[in-house]
Amino acid sequence: MARALSWSIRLLAGFLALSLLGVVAYRILPPPVTPLMLVRAVEGEPIHAPWLAAHDIPPDIVAAVLTSEDQRFCQHHGFDFIEIDKALEAEEDGRRLRGASTISQQAARDLWLLPVRSFVRKGIEAYFTVLIEALWPKWRIAQSYLNTVEWGPGVYGVEAASQYAFHHPASRLSRHEAALLAAILPNPRRWSAAAPTAYIRGRAETILERMGRHEADTSCVKPLGEQME
Repeated sequence: MARALSWSIRLLAGFLALSLLGVVAYRILPPPVTPLMLVRAVEGEPIHAPWLAAHDIPPDIVAAVLTSEDQRFCQHHGFDFIEIDKALEAEEDGRRLRGASTISQQAARDLWLLPVRSFVRKGIEAYFTVLIEALWPKWRIAQSYLNTVEWGPGVYGVEAASQYAFHHPASRLSRHEAALLAAILPNPRRWSAAAPTAYIRGRAETILERMGRHEADTSCVKPLGEQME
């Protein structure tokens, strides 16, 4: 019993040390690959994931994604308890479940976790979310998310997404194209920014309207695109 406890403590200490080292390293270095990329590669998909420096990420895609995915990104510390409360209320009322994951949580998931659903994974996701919120600036979290999020089969990050959907680099994304890319993020393997359905076009128009009202605060991500308006 004592030996088992000793090994458990050593394993936990090893995990904590390695995870902390990984978080510190990824604050500076781009991740060479993510667990989801590896899973898709085993399934036979290519990996197209060019990494953009912070100043090369267009401000319009930053504003569109924050507007669509996490409007309180600059206010919360990894967890949006307002959205969590709304999701719990929807579940209690029997309404359609709504997502409550922040960009910080999604970045933690993309960078370190396999795409499986379990309470253990959610716990580890929360742990990595706390770490990156404590050790990274907000703009680095957003940069990592925008460079690693899946945007289609074998397509990861905004540069690959722009080339895949619109056949030009992310630097040439229009405001409308940025909204279309943000609109498909809930299910990028089902929806297409290149051939949007009426539903996706409607989502994109809503995102554009909210961007026009400056509904999402982008003050914490100013290094992205050099200057956010």
